[in-house]
Amino acid sequence: MAHTKAKGTSRLGRDSQAKRLGVKILGDQFAKTGNVIIRQKGTKFRAGKNTSLGNDYTIYSMCDGVVKFKKTKVQKFNGRLEPVNIVSVEPAKN
Repeated sequence: MAHTKAKGTSRLGRDSQAKRLGVKILGDQFAKTGNVIIRQKGTKFRAGKNTSLGNDYTIYSMCDGVVKFKKTKVQKFNGRLEPVNIVSVEPAKN
């Protein structure tokens, strides 16, 4: 015999924290060395010149300069062209 009356269970209160993903520095804006440009899950954007990809796919700047975004097509192993977004940093001229 049940010790409590029958009732529904609550499924609330178990949502995860927001991860604050997305573009942090827009195109044509200045980035310092080590600044995070994009936080992402997977490689939606690819790292280009003067940028590097972190363990969690974060793209960050390797030098001081202006952020540039570029859309190109890259050939996959099966010969198909895939559109990709490439993020790069043009070094600042001193």
